[in-house]
Amino acid sequence: MRNAVDRSALIAGFLEQNGYSCGQVAPLAGDASFRRYLRLTGGPLPAVLMDAPPPEDVRAFIRIGRHLASIGLSVPEIIAADERSGLLLLEDFGDEVFATVRRPETEEMLFETAVDALLVAQRAPAPALPAWGPAEMAEAALSPLLEWWWPACFGSLAPEAAKRDFRAALKTMLAALDRDPRVFVHRDFFSGNLIWLPGRTGVRRIGILDFQSAALGHPAYDLASLIYDARQEIPPGLAERVVQRYLAHTGREPERFRTALAICAAQRHLRVAGQWVRLALRDRKPHYLRHGPRTWRLLEESLAHPAASSLGAVLDRWVPPGLRGNPPGCVL
Repeated sequence: MRNAVDRSALIAGFLEQNGYSCGQVAPLAGDASFRRYLRLTGGPLPAVLMDAPPPEDVRAFIRIGRHLASIGLSVPEIIAADERSGLLLLEDFGDEVFATVRRPETEEMLFETAVDALLVAQRAPAPALPAWGPAEMAEAALSPLLEWWWPACFGSLAPEAAKRDFRAALKTMLAALDRDPRVFVHRDFFSGNLIWLPGRTGVRRIGILDFQSAALGHPAYDLASLIYDARQEIPPGLAERVVQRYLAHTGREPERFRTALAICAAQRHLRVAGQWVRLALRDRKPHYLRHGPRTWRLLEESLAHPAASSLGAVLDRWVPPGLRGNPPGCVL
């Protein structure tokens, strides 16, 4: 309780120091992390408070945001910062996330602009970033699956044989990604982190959020995040046109890129399927479980690609099709 009181006093002092002590505060949509966001009105400018207590670290957000802004992309301007305390005052981009502004007559434009923004990020020289290669991707998928989903589903820890099999399958599948150069990867480049800013022009009409986990990885990863969205349906026809636009603007060999796209999708869906359970059980955010059925369906679709056959075989060995979903003990 004392920590909560101390944190509240710290925030109050930060807001007062920057002219927002008399404004109104309203929570924004929750985040799949320890961060929270509060909308501030009545201050010098409309703003959003990012409250990122340890173990969160806002320094990566600041550094990567500066990089993206320097190459012409729209990220929230930092109005004030207390790096040590994990407090940032950010420009308020509003509420027009892709999910709320998508219409049959607008979604083509939205996703085309998102692809163009992604290309800007990938073509620019990247700053020093952590690796997001096959080894990192494998471990990122294994942790939520084996440490959270598995015990919730089977009522026991995953056996060592299963761990070895999943690790070997992911290593085999992801090895193909090492053939291509690495680029800037947002790692969560999906509709919920993209804001439509119609008052701007070109790629700056896409406001990009939650980029603090950016890394150096395969060019297909962010595109897979965008078109195989675990939180909302993307029509297959639209997804295909997005891929064609990306290929037309990069000149990448289509079959090789589509193989990488399927591999990235399979890794991401496996990781996220376990992550929903971790969020529900560890972080007490059960509402994320509603995305479980779609995530598992998307995983099954990605496993149909021959490049993902090693992962598909291990799932067949250890997880019967009837159990591929939210664990029975996890309820909304």
